[in-house]
Parts: sequence; C-alpha cells; structure tokens
Amino acid sequence: MEVKKTETNVSRSSTEAEYRAMANTCLEIVWLRYLLQDLKVSCNLSAQLFCGNQAALHIAANPVFHERTKHIEIDYYIVREKLQAEIISPSYVLTKYQLTDIFTKALGKEQFLTLRHDLHLPT
Repeated sequence: MEVKKTETNVSRSSTEAEYRAMANTCLEIVWLRYLLQDLKVSCNLSAQLFCGNQAALHIAANPVFHERTKHIEIDYYIVREKLQAEIISPSYVLTKYQLTDIFTKALGKEQFLTLRHDLHLPT
C-alpha cells in the first residue's frame, strides 16, 4: 500500500513540475513575441510547446478547473490564456525523444546511446 501512495505523489509532482515549466515557457514566448513586435517582425503563428507529460497537457486543454490543480492555480491560468489566444500549441513528446532525459534519468544502454547520438555528443 505505501508504495502505491508514493507513486501517486511522484506522478502528481512530475505533472506539477511539467505544468509549471509550461507556464514559464509561455511567459518566455510572450516576451519574445513582444521583442519581435518591437523589432517590427510579424509573428502570427502559435509556438509549438512540447511536453512529455500527458496529464499536464490534459490540464492545459481542459477548461474545467479541478480541485486537484488548485496548488498550481496561477500557472493554470497563464497556460490556458495563452492556449486560448493561440499563442502556444502544446504537443506531447514521446519519452524516447526526450533529449533532456540523458541528463536527468538513469537510462538503458540503447536509449542512452540514441540520445547521445541525437545530441551530437562525442562517443
């Protein structure tokens, strides 16, 4: 029983971390759009925002605010606002394409070698 409880907390924590990262990225995108606007560069396309956590993407796409997400309330509104304004376009990224995993996770040999190659790191 205790293991299941711990797994639930880790899952919620990674969803929260991923969602907060999405919110921070949204703010960076908005800043870059303002910078481009000041430089008289037109930018009408939405920015592709890649996310490796399907729960975080579901929170962004779901207009219903859940009690489970109240601890990330400000970030929730930031991402939802940018999504509705078509400033961002969130997309799921499969785990095997998460380049940052090489720096943050213990990987199997095959996945490690693939990511190392994709990052053009020396062998």
